Order: sequence, then structure tokens, then C-alpha cells
Amino acid sequence: MEPLKHECGIAQVRLLKPLDYYQQHYGTWRVGLNKLYLMMEKQHNRGQDGAGIACINTQPQLGSEYIFRERVLGSGAISEIFDRASKQIQQSESDGEPLQRCPFAGNMYMGHLRYSTTGKHGVQYLHPLVRRDNYRARSLALCGNFNLTNADEVFDMIAAKGQYPRSTSDTYILLEQLGHRLDREAEKLYVQGKSAGLTGLDLTQYIEEGIDLVDILRQCAPTWDGGYVLCCMTGSGNQFAMRDPWGIRPAFYYFDDEILVVASERPVIQTAMNVLVEDVHELQPGQAILVDQHNQVRIEQILPPKPNVSKCSFERIYFSRGSDKDIYEERKHLGYNLVPAVVKACDNDLLHSVISFIPNTAEVAYYGMLHGFEDRLNAEKAKAIAALAQQGILSEESIRGILSSRVRSEKVAIKDIKLRTFITENTSRNDMAAHVYDVTYGIIQDGVDNLVVIDDSIVRGTTLKNSIIKILSRLRPRKLIIVSSSPQVRYPDFYGIDMSHMHEFIAFRAAVALLKERGMEHLLEEVYMLCKHDLETLPAASLGENYVQRIYAPFTDDDISRMICRLVTEPDNPVPVECIFQTLQGLHEACPNHKGDWYFSGNYPTPGGLRQLFNTYVQYYETTYLS
Repeated sequence: MEPLKHECGIAQVRLLKPLDYYQQHYGTWRVGLNKLYLMMEKQHNRGQDGAGIACINTQPQLGSEYIFRERVLGSGAISEIFDRASKQIQQSESDGEPLQRCPFAGNMYMGHLRYSTTGKHGVQYLHPLVRRDNYRARSLALCGNFNLTNADEVFDMIAAKGQYPRSTSDTYILLEQLGHRLDREAEKLYVQGKSAGLTGLDLTQYIEEGIDLVDILRQCAPTWDGGYVLCCMTGSGNQFAMRDPWGIRPAFYYFDDEILVVASERPVIQTAMNVLVEDVHELQPGQAILVDQHNQVRIEQILPPKPNVSKCSFERIYFSRGSDKDIYEERKHLGYNLVPAVVKACDNDLLHSVISFIPNTAEVAYYGMLHGFEDRLNAEKAKAIAALAQQGILSEESIRGILSSRVRSEKVAIKDIKLRTFITENTSRNDMAAHVYDVTYGIIQDGVDNLVVIDDSIVRGTTLKNSIIKILSRLRPRKLIIVSSSPQVRYPDFYGIDMSHMHEFIAFRAAVALLKERGMEHLLEEVYMLCKHDLETLPAASLGENYVQRIYAPFTDDDISRMICRLVTEPDNPVPVECIFQTLQGLHEACPNHKGDWYFSGNYPTPGGLRQLFNTYVQYYETTYLS
């Protein structure tokens, strides 16, 4: 109902044979470019703010460009980027240029889809970033799906070495850090080569073949705190994709003797490469997949996996495509888990309860909940048949009557237009928002039927309050039950999701309202003082208790849910409303291999995450109570 911006997405392609091979076998040398386009389009949902691509030709003619890049802002960026690349290729071909001089004719490609989580916009913030040098071994292109939570520390670290970073953006900082290590590695090889009597092109080739990105990663990666999948290509033909040791951000890969591809989601690779699910592998926490100048692919463990591996559960609930076979089943399981609480809220009256969903991303969880309702109803049917049999009055007619009962599932709300509420003044905007959805009239019996609507997440509560509850209340159900397939979002995310301020969360506002209602508001100041003290006296690695959890501690999940319901429902709403959330236990049962739940539990996997939380809470308290 209130869509979160998606995680960013990455796509990487490496052709493992010369371009002529693909021309002969597939009728085009553009196989790599075409695969990149397909993988980016299949991840279009992950980059509505903009996109970028880069290509490196490792066999260019002297005097010609060998690094090509395009970046475009906006939701139509992918089409525009590849249209631009295609026009450059066509112009080169019409001019009779050899393939070695053709733009975007290369064997190394990367693509990035951006969703801003920092509020910074502009082409300069789009990936890939490029660092150029006259020596190909020292040139690189970089993109990633990441947020560093200690970017300031890495900034200070590289500045202390004498570098002058031109931006505080974590992407630029990583570019400069990796570039610095690449320079030092090249200089070391230069000295070695000169000592061995090498000169000219022989010395250059010695440096290019001696570059080992594993060594560079093992020097840089231990300084990074946060969730990341980082992709890099050098001008001399080395590349890597590395995943953070906590496993926060996802990465998958496939390779054969012709091609290597890496992407943020598994079904994207299955579709692009037309391969089976078992052919696509997950890059494990702390691992990197690398390719050298000679097209040799290898997997290296750059950092040991952290004991608290925390693969992002929101990827399973919301961000990743539901076409992944495991994610599809997990989302159904999330819906199924909610059935006991929903049935209780319906007063066990299944025959007078209508099940639906908003928005479309909640559809798979809806199927799971529907399945659970069917199981409940079938159990009731079995009991009814057994009771008649025991009484000796079982007949074909009575059986037919019992079996005719069905779970009532309907499409109750349809978002068929996008009303442009920004054109109205503030006083009219909420009224406009209340008409974003059309409802299906006539399927709810006025005052008799319960209406159950499932969403995949309830984060801020604004859309729920300003439109959804008002819209659905027009149908006059006996009771409106809003169900979230995810638990209550209580804490900010600092690893790549656009929710980083305490006051944004309806669950946090509910906890604060309960503290005030019960005369416990002093807890807010106590938490503030504790957070501020530790920030001023302790390094991030020494932070221990998450003090912000104390704000929720006096209350049960049901207490918070009831207050959320009060906050999002107008006092004069004509229909009773109840809000039901997934439990943490239910989440972990449904997604057993993705334990990352810090936005629900406050259990941040990295020291930088906890430090960022303390900073955010201090900022909230000072802005709200001290300004």
C-alpha cells in the first residue's frame, strides 16, 4: 500500500571467448550487450531513479577508446541507455570502423539500476563510476548495490594516506580506495619488472598480468562496514563481484565455457540465460567471483563469513522477484502463517469473510493466506460430515450442502489510474489520495461480511490512513482487517532501503504514543542520553546494547498493533478496523535462510548499523524535543 523504494540492482557480463566466436556461432558479436540489456530489464523494478552501463574492450586499437559508459536519470533510463549505445554502434559500422574501434564492442560489461536511499539525485550519483588512466591496468569501472555505514571512517583513512577524495559519497570513496590500492600494486610490479630487465610493452604486459584483485580486495574489504555487492572491472581485463561477509545484499552467478553473468536475483539469470534453477549459484557471504586476463573464472573467500550472517529478509518479503521458486513458496508461507490470527479477528466466521490484497506485490502472500483459509474450512467440513455420520443422517444432499461452502476471495480494490495529487494544494491532497483506488461494489454484504486485506508491509502508515482505510470502508463491511505479511517495521535500515528516519515508522510513533499515554515518556530522554553518551565515548565496534529497543520493551506486539490501528483510523470512520502483523517467529519459519531482521528486531548485524541507529535517534530526539 505504501511502496518502499527497491534495493539497487547490478548486472555483470563477461564473454569468455573472442568476439569473432559469437559472430560465427550466434550471428552477432553483441551477445554480451544483449544479455546485459535483458538482465537489466528483468530487474527494472530495482532502479526507477536511473541506470548506467559500462563496457571495456581489452583488445582495442591504439589511439581508440576502450572504456565506454552511459548513464541516464529517470524510470525510462534502461531503454534510453541502450538506444544511445546502439546509435553509437550503428554510426561506427556505417563509417566502416573495425570492430576493435567500435563503441561498446567489448568482452566486459556491467550495468547498474539505482534507487536513491540518500536523497541525492543527479547523473553524478549514477553508477558505474569510472577512473581513467593512461595505463589500462590502473583504470577501473565500479558499480554496486550497497550502503557503507562507515563511509566517514574509510574517507578519513584514505585521506590520511594523502589522497584527496572529491566526494563523500560511499561510491566515490570506494572508487578512490580501490584505485589507490591498484596504483600501489602496479607500482610494486613496475619495480619488480624493471629489476628483471623488462622495458616498454614487455614491462606493461608484466604489470597487467601480475595484477591480482584478490590481494587488493583483502587489503580494502576488511575496512568496509555495511551491506554490499560490489562489481569492478579493470582496463586490462580483470574483474570481480564481491558480496559482504554478512550476506546482507544478494548476488547470484552462472558461467559456462562461453559466458559469465552476475545479477542481484536468480530468476533474472535463469531467464536471460535459459538455464535451470540448479545451474544458478548464490555468491556466498564474503566471497568474490573473479575473472583474470586469460578468462579464467575462480571463486575466492575474501573475508570469512560473519558468525551472524544476516541475509536480508525484506528481499524475500518484497524486493526480489516472486518468480524465484524459493521466494514464491516463502511468501505463500508468510500468508499461511497469519491465518490463525486472522480467523480469530473474524470471530471464526469464515463464511462471512472476504479475502483480498493490496497492492499487487502482496498477491503471493494472499495465495498463502487463501490456502490457509481453505484448510480451515475443509477441517470444518470434515467435522460437519463426521457429525452427521455419527447421527446416522448423512445423505448425498447433506454432503453436497456442506461441500458447497467456499472461501470467499475477491478483487476489492483496483489501482487503475495514477491521480496526480501533487497538482492540488495541501488541503485537497488527502481527499485526492482517497480516490487512488477504485473499489468493487456489491461483493460485501453491508454490515455482515468481514473484509480481510493483506499487504506485504506497513511502514509509514500514511497511505493506509489517507486512502486505503477510507476507500475500503465505503464497502461497509462488518469489520475491516488489515494484515501485513511482514512484522512491524520498528527500526531504520542503513544498508540500502529508503527508510532511515525514526519518525517515519508508524510502529515507532505508536510506541511513543503509548509511552505518553501511560506516563512513561521519560524513557525517550533516557534512551537519548544513553545513545549520546556512547556515541561520544565509544568507537562503533564497542557499542553493545541497542538502547532504542527499550522504547518498545514495555509493550506487547498486540499493544503496538492496536495503537497503530488507532493512529491510522479516523475517529469517525464508520467501520471497526483491526491491524494484524506477522510475528518474528513466523517470519523466520517462512524464510529460514534469511535471518536479517534488524528493521523489525533492532538486531543490527554490523557495528556501523548500530552507530547509525544511535545517530538517527539522537537527531530525532533533538529535533523533536530540544529544538
